[in-house]
Amino acid sequence: MVVTQLVLGGDLSLFQISTQNGDNLQIHILCLGSDRSSVCLNKVIKDFFSEHDKDIIYMCPFNGALKGKVFITNYRLYFKSADADPAVTLNVPLGVIGRVEKMGGASSRGENSYGLDITCKDMRNLRFALKQEGHSRRDIFDILFRYAFPVSHGLVSTQEKYEENGWNVFKPMEEFRRQGLPNEKWRITFVNETYELCDTYPTILAVPFRSSDEDLRKVSAFRSRGRIPVLSWIHRENQAVICRCSQPLVGMSGKRNKDDERYLDLIREANGTAKLTIYDARPSVNAVANKATGGGYEGDDAYQNAELVFLDIHNIHVMRESLKKLKDIVYPNVEESHWLSSLESTHWLEHIKLVISGAIQVADKISGGNSVVVHCSDGWDRTAQLTSLAMLMLDGHYRTLRGFQVLLEKEWISFGHKFASRIGHGDKNHADQDRSPIFVQFIDCVWQMTKQFPTAFEFNERLLVTILDHLFSCRFGTFLYNCESARDTNEVRSKTVSLWSLVNSEASSYQNPFYTPECSRVLYPVASMRHLELWVTYYIRWNPRIRQQQSPVEQRYMELLALRDEYLKKLEELQLTDSSPNSSHLSNSSTPNAASPTQHITHLHTPF
Repeated sequence: MVVTQLVLGGDLSLFQISTQNGDNLQIHILCLGSDRSSVCLNKVIKDFFSEHDKDIIYMCPFNGALKGKVFITNYRLYFKSADADPAVTLNVPLGVIGRVEKMGGASSRGENSYGLDITCKDMRNLRFALKQEGHSRRDIFDILFRYAFPVSHGLVSTQEKYEENGWNVFKPMEEFRRQGLPNEKWRITFVNETYELCDTYPTILAVPFRSSDEDLRKVSAFRSRGRIPVLSWIHRENQAVICRCSQPLVGMSGKRNKDDERYLDLIREANGTAKLTIYDARPSVNAVANKATGGGYEGDDAYQNAELVFLDIHNIHVMRESLKKLKDIVYPNVEESHWLSSLESTHWLEHIKLVISGAIQVADKISGGNSVVVHCSDGWDRTAQLTSLAMLMLDGHYRTLRGFQVLLEKEWISFGHKFASRIGHGDKNHADQDRSPIFVQFIDCVWQMTKQFPTAFEFNERLLVTILDHLFSCRFGTFLYNCESARDTNEVRSKTVSLWSLVNSEASSYQNPFYTPECSRVLYPVASMRHLELWVTYYIRWNPRIRQQQSPVEQRYMELLALRDEYLKKLEELQLTDSSPNSSHLSNSSTPNAASPTQHITHLHTPF
């Protein structure tokens, strides 16, 4: 039996079900309720397929061996236990699957020794045992492989409907205008409109006013992947800027490029900074080693008006191994007796500390009126972490629900973080050395900040978990492909739905009830091991024995907010009643100075 999800809509899903009995192939089309309703999917499949599905045993690490049914669509793997009460269910988007392996062989002996091992990208592993006769394992393995690791990554248009189009969240020119750009020191250029200058950069860039497009082309030849220094953020008052780029192509011979040197001087001169600070995210040893492959760093001789600071953040391979170690200690079981030493051995929180510490240095330098340039090797991993975290500390707009979406679209998506390569979307090569949890690490850093400043962020933890879930799921087009040019080529905006369509259509679910707007406040989190925590809600959420309970204060606050919304709704209804034709004589008799219902709502204050 093969279940193919044909259309995913806001209120319904369309499935094609293929069942074969000998040479007789039967195809059924089935219309279900919303994709978001697993109960509906559960019931219809149970009723419709009782004759066709196969028994399977889920080797649950918490409840033991569970008999049940498994169904596979072209989007998810769904399992429901048959005997357990309450029923145990698994709902795994196929994009989350990183590896599928056969367990045991035809001659395997022992109970439940024949089946499939599934390694997921979201901190869990699944094991299913099957009967050895009837090719039951082969059928499931083939279907999983076909849909989880497709030969083609061609996009099929989806029709999931939401109240808002999330693709409209980020408009580069609007964001530049919000920052006060262009101005007399910085201009907007379209030199990369066809991605000729740099195929991993966005089409619209902010550069020093005194630099010409020809200057940009010359600088591009001296920067890795053509990723020249461009403006990410400007301080409204002191005009200090955060610029991002890739490493210079110095090489072993210590090559120089006068155009690049002059260009960095233009960045420095834009606000009269005495010395431009260049933050190289790498350990100095790694930066020196990169000279052997043609890369390198800005030397004192060539860049006399700049100071170079190494931030000692390790590369993608170190981060990948660190998260693997973390997964080993949190799933399936948490070893209580050696928990602290086991956590320390992963070095995960140490890496979090270094990233946050580096971003603090960037933010502090900007607050002091000094412009900075940030880069690592290619400028799409550690660089994005540092610039976006620093901007989150400096600019309260990015701490709002929509502002955070703009930040991700701008610093991560448009500037070419290699989501497809780092996550391995649809790639069966689980050992690919390009894979790394760089974006997961960044979201962890954001979570650490929300813990230290619980009233400073308009969004809540649920948003962060949702973002990471759909980073892997491939349900939305937001994180597909490696760069903007690839997304344009594959028509992502027209063929897929943005994650922000979902989020902004259910905004109240992702809002922090304790949020207090303080747009001008700069946040300086404490980057100390004593103040950093493991994000249990994300990393250990699959363990039913370790689940954090919602704070009773937060729960009560949410209830009060719901009560406030109810009162506001009633007030609006009264307003509409008062403004109806039957009530027109009331408005005619009002005095010129009387406040309108709208004015009353504007100045309404509640104790909630």
